[in-house]
Amino acid sequence: MAEIALRQIRAIIAVCEEGSFTRAAARENATQSGISQHVAAAERTLGVRLFERSAAGVKPTPAGQRYYNRCIEAVGQLADASEEVRGFATRVSGDLRIGLIPTLTRAALAPTLEQFVPRYPDVRLHIVEGYSGGLVDMVLADEIDFAVVPTFEGRVGLRSRLLVRDREMLVSSARRGLKPFEPVRLKDCGPLKIILPGRANVRRRNIEIYFQTHGVEVADIIEMDAMIGTLQFVLRSNWVAILSGLICIADIDRPERTISPIYDPPMIADFVVISPARRTLSTQAQLFLEAFETEIARIQGIWAQTIPPAVYPVRPRRAAARG
Repeated sequence: MAEIALRQIRAIIAVCEEGSFTRAAARENATQSGISQHVAAAERTLGVRLFERSAAGVKPTPAGQRYYNRCIEAVGQLADASEEVRGFATRVSGDLRIGLIPTLTRAALAPTLEQFVPRYPDVRLHIVEGYSGGLVDMVLADEIDFAVVPTFEGRVGLRSRLLVRDREMLVSSARRGLKPFEPVRLKDCGPLKIILPGRANVRRRNIEIYFQTHGVEVADIIEMDAMIGTLQFVLRSNWVAILSGLICIADIDRPERTISPIYDPPMIADFVVISPARRTLSTQAQLFLEAFETEIARIQGIWAQTIPPAVYPVRPRRAAARG
């Protein structure tokens, strides 16, 4: 029986993820006719149609979707094998392109770099700060190796895993009169004049669902996708914001802003690592994520000692996953 060539498998993966022969060709640095020929050759060998073609675009058939899923696994295993072999080298080297949301760059990034850079001096780091929508697009376009974003429904062509579950905090000026680190019920704090991320931000929908479900009154809203601007305006006004405990750790010893854990019920923020499904994370990416998770665990440990256990229970740290 004839074998399916790796270039044909890559063409199938690209068409399935891009939904277009033209976009698949651009991604694979090939011609549209070349991609079409690869797919057609695979279909002849397999004896089944992999795609439905129409004016609206290209969609995988049930057989095509099943084959894509298995191809992703196979290509990932090949990449894993390559990384294992490279791991025999004495020094980790190469480029590492990372995308992080502002929640994680403010407090967790610098301590991670402080540990990572001296240990792996041959790794060339390229770090981008952005919001979830833009970072997802950059991962899909292969502009960055991985990104850390709030959890979302997912996209074809992405692999994701949970990085951390964090508790959201109400951040206000000390003039508002809340006691630092004392848990608050948001429904008892309203009507709130609150700064929220824009509607394209995944966290916006989660916050609004919490408000509707738990009867939180809102007097006024400012949309602001600017973390420094949000923090500074809260400091200078009677407006409040809801931010992850990870970013709030930078204010734990600063009395001018009050951090209040949201309680009864808590508001949870899940953050995930996303990367292209068609390839595994490089050794340098896995090592960076291990260091990053260690720093995040340290931050959560500080909160667990600062906030009552009933509000901020200690969770055992999950072992970092490779791949």
